[in-house]
This record gives sequence, C-alpha cells and structure tokens, in this order.
Amino acid sequence: MWLLLAALTIMLLGGILAALWVRSATAAKFIGSGSLVLACALGLIPVAHALLTGSVENLALPWALPFAVFSLGLDPLSAFFLLPLLVLSALAAIFGQTYLREFSAPKLAGHAFFLNFFVAAMILVLLARNGMLFLMSWEIMSLASFFLVTLEHEKPAIQTAGWIYLVAAHLGVACLLALFLLLGKSSGSLEFSQWLAHPAPAALAGVLFTLALLGFGTKAGFVPLHVWLPVAHPAAPSHVSALMSGVMIKLGLYGLLRVLGFFSLPPLTLGWTFIAVGLLSGISGAVMALAQRDLKRLLAYSSVENIGIIALGLGLGFLGQASSSLTLVVLGFGGALFHLLNHAVFKSLLFLGAGSLAHATGTTDMEQMGGLLKKMPWTGSAFFIGALAACGLPPLSGFVGEFLIVLGALHGGSAPGAVQAVPAWAVLAGLIFIGALAGVVFTKAFGIIFLGQARRKESEQAHEAERPLTLVLAVLALACLGMGFASSWIFSLTVPVIAQLTHAAAPLLQNEAAEIGTLLRTLALAFGTLLGLTAVLFGLRHALLRGREQASANTWDCGAAQVTPRMQYTASSYVQPLTSLFRFFLRTRKQQEAPRGLFPADAALRTETPPVFYELIFVPLFQRVAWALSKMRWLQHGRVQLYVLYIALALAGLLTWKLRP
Repeated sequence: MWLLLAALTIMLLGGILAALWVRSATAAKFIGSGSLVLACALGLIPVAHALLTGSVENLALPWALPFAVFSLGLDPLSAFFLLPLLVLSALAAIFGQTYLREFSAPKLAGHAFFLNFFVAAMILVLLARNGMLFLMSWEIMSLASFFLVTLEHEKPAIQTAGWIYLVAAHLGVACLLALFLLLGKSSGSLEFSQWLAHPAPAALAGVLFTLALLGFGTKAGFVPLHVWLPVAHPAAPSHVSALMSGVMIKLGLYGLLRVLGFFSLPPLTLGWTFIAVGLLSGISGAVMALAQRDLKRLLAYSSVENIGIIALGLGLGFLGQASSSLTLVVLGFGGALFHLLNHAVFKSLLFLGAGSLAHATGTTDMEQMGGLLKKMPWTGSAFFIGALAACGLPPLSGFVGEFLIVLGALHGGSAPGAVQAVPAWAVLAGLIFIGALAGVVFTKAFGIIFLGQARRKESEQAHEAERPLTLVLAVLALACLGMGFASSWIFSLTVPVIAQLTHAAAPLLQNEAAEIGTLLRTLALAFGTLLGLTAVLFGLRHALLRGREQASANTWDCGAAQVTPRMQYTASSYVQPLTSLFRFFLRTRKQQEAPRGLFPADAALRTETPPVFYELIFVPLFQRVAWALSKMRWLQHGRVQLYVLYIALALAGLLTWKLRP
C-alpha cells in the first residue's frame, strides 16, 4: 500500500512541476510523462502481489475533512482494475510525448498536469474505502478528463463535446451522491466496511441499484447513457481517448461490482438486468458503429458494444449464483473479467493507431484515407492485429473472453427451467449477432483506410509514424497476441476476484477454473501449432520462389482506361446494405444531387447518421427542463434582500426537518 501512496505522490508532484514549467515544452513533457511512467512502474509491484496472492491490505489515516477518512484498501478486485490502468497509463504517456510535439509549451504543461491528476484520481477511485473520498476522487477524475478532452478548446466542435461530457459526468455524480447518502444514512457511516457489515434494508435495494446503474452506467457507457462517448472520444487526443475507453469506462463497472455488496438484491434479478443492459448496449453499439465514417467515433461506439459484451458475462455469472451453478459462475464472471482486460488492450491499440493515422494524414475521416498500408506498414500491421482482436478471432486475446462467455451461455442454456435457460440463449444469440456486425465494422475500417488507393494528397504523402509511436503500438499488438497464448495463466488471475464477488469457497473455484484452464491451454497449443505450420508454408513458398522471375499486374478493371480512387468503395457505401437494413434505427439523413441532362457535369450523395439516443431522448428532455426553468426566472430579480430571505427560509426548512420528532 505504501508503494502505491509513493506512486501517487510522484505522479501528483510530477504534474504540478510540469504545470509550473510553462516556458519549455520539452521540460514539461519530460517531467510529466517521466513521473507518470515511474509512478506506474512502482505501483505495479503491490498490484501484482495482490493479484498473485489474493491478499488484502487496508490503510486508514486521519483527515480533517468532515465525514471523510483517508481510508484506502487494496484487494483482488481493485488490483485487477489497477493492472490495465497502470500499464496503459505508462504507454499513453510515452505515446503522448511525440503525439503532442507541435503544441505550445503552456498547452503541454497544462496537459501534463491534468493527465497526471487524471490517472492519480482513477487510482484513488479504485483504492478508496470511504464514500466521501470516493466521490472526491470520482469528481477529480471527471474534471481532469474534461480538461484533457478540451485541449484544443478554441475549436467550437470540441467545446460542444466537452460540455456534453461534463454534463453527462455530473448527472452521473448526482445519482452517486444520492446513492452514497442513502447508504450512509442506513449504516450511520460513510466507511465501506460499515456498509458491508450493515447492508441497507431490502426495501431500499431496488432504489439503490437503480441509482448505482444510472450513476456508474453513465461512466461505463451503457445505452442510452452513452451519449458522451461518441462526442468526447473524437475530440480528445488519441492517447487520452485510449485511456478513457480502455480504462476509465471500466471504472463504471468497478463501481457497480463494488457497491452490489452493500445491499441485498436477488442474483436472478441482477442476472436478468445485466443481460438486458448488455444486449441493448452491445447490439446498439455495433449497429451505430456500422454507420460511422470518423474512425474515432467508430471506435467509441465499438467500446459501447464491448461494454455490452462484458455486461452479458456478468449477467451469466449472476445467473450461475442464482442457480448454484459453479461452472456458470466461473465462465460468466471469468469471461467478463477476461474480456475487460482484452478490451483495455486492443481498444487502446486501435485508438493509438487512430492517433498515428491522424498524425500522418491530418484527419480521422476514413473517406479521406486509403492505400495507407504501403505508406505505414508498421501502423497498418498493428491496427490489423487490433482489429482481429476486436472481432474476437483466434488466437488473439479478444477470442478468449468471448469464447468463455459463449461456453457459459451454452452451459446455462442446457440448464432445466426457462428462468435461466431463456436469458442464456438470448446471450448466445446476441453474441452471434454482435460478432457478425463487429466483423463488418472492422473489415470496413481496415479496408477503407489501408487498402486500395489514396483518396487525397495528404494520404499519398503520408509516412510511418515516429519510432516512439510505433514502439507503443508494437507492444500492444504483441500483448494482444501474447494474451491469447497465455490465456490460461491470465484466467487464473480472475479466480480471487470471482471469489471476492461471490463469496464462494476458493478451493472449489480453483478446481473449476483448473478444468477451464486446461481447455484454454489446449486451444493455445492448437493455435500455436497452426501458426507454426503457416510460418513453415510461407517459408517454403519463399524458398521455392527464390531466384524465379515474379510479375505483378493490376486486377481486371472491367475495361476501364485508368482506375481512380473515385471507383473504390467508400466507408458509407461498403456498409450500405446493412445500414439500409437498420434504417428504422439509424435514421440516416441523405442529401442527393442527381445527375441531370445527357452529359451531367457532376452528382453527389451525402449521408449523415445522427446520434439517435441523443436526439430522441436527451435533446427533448433538456428542452423541456429549460422551458420549465425559464418559468422560474422571476425568482432571479437582482434584489439582494430577497436572496437573503431565500437562504433564511431554506435554513429554517432544513432545521425544521432535522428537529422533527
């Protein structure tokens, strides 16, 4: 624990020193990122110990703030979420060093300050064992990430994205504040240990769970609370987007799992709820990703999809608890936790890859790219590996988590009784549908960006990113591959977390996990053998063709005199059959200029897919709220004496309520 406190101290001091160094961009970047990398490396030591041994550490220090104790704890659940946080934060800091090279020194100093405080706040969220400390850390995390998203605040689109994100974050905080106040009133304390020892009454369980689902679900990106993701992620620098998508949204899941122990709710209810939320988020996210032409917005919707997949695994785990099926518990929770790590790695890889592309071409609009694999082979290869992992294809890490959830769904579907079987089969059908859509989404992304011909001058002149950027991409790409082959060992790290969540006997869980681990080792061996044979065949082909004349020619072009970039599929036309199929949901708008005359000079077709839930739910809601509040403007009249009267009346009302018998 003391090593984590030392890491936090280094991180915060590094951020403050970087903010003071506003005259030298190089010094600000070096101090900020260097302190962050050092702190993350130091913090990994106690985190690895907690994961490998299942140990629990607690620390409570006096604090002068009312209702607050500086109460920290490190257990397997916190350590599991800290692992990707520390690793990815260090890589993001290294990536940001080069990515932000062209920004001014004051901006870089501010960015380094907020990045260090953002990571420190996320660490404190995972360590906090006091309600007030948790909320303070959560608020610092939200505010720091707001300033990171709005780094280029002079652009109107980024200003809008920042405010949408800030409003969404604080609506979630309002729900969490109500949740923690109710838990504190029920137990007479804001300490998590007291909430665990004295759970809230059963009558309050439904209200508490609803508040937790709204508060934490907003940060996690559950549909329809996800509206901030597709606007904030494209606005933020790519390494910040990687941290927000790869790590921060997972803290919403962490918060849900942490607070579920503070009140009693039937596991069957939890199972059905998580599965319903997972199906809605997974399918909606995949469908919305289909229609995107901005790469970072596509990846943001893909994150919504993957959060839905993780929720499906958690739902199966709770169904296993309800039916006393240890196999379903291990497959459901284990698959969800494994996929959580998978998504953290491959989505960070894809967002950083998008950053490299933007750095080289000046855009994230896929319609403006094309043919970049020849210009950026290392970035293209890394992005290809990330896309394969996102599609859940073996032998990459993305396959394992989804494979475990599929096994859990098959096991649950074979159980007697429709109460468990029906949602399990729904999970299986949902995963098949989501997987198919994800395949289309990422074949579109990779094919349009990296294959074919360049669609504009900037793409023709693109070049491979600088070495620090490609090294970070290479590390994450190797991690996607390595996690697939080391899946058995990584899966064993989930056992202490499952034991903590379910209070099941560790030996029984370990026996069940050992059988699943044997299956994963067999799969890894089979995939390794297949890759080895493939390498041998490629080597044999290379040897046979050595010294022989080889010729290449263009593919048949239907007799065209010259193939031009305009003849290629665009990102929109590639998925047009599917977007037409889901037009009732996507509500795509079209602007068409049809060709006229015998020899038309030009024609055009423009499509735009709006954020459906934002336009249908939140815009009308806030318009009604604004209308209602406008009717109360008479209260704001500028007379100070009446404002004082308002305060006096409010205090009198509070005292009356407090002193009532």
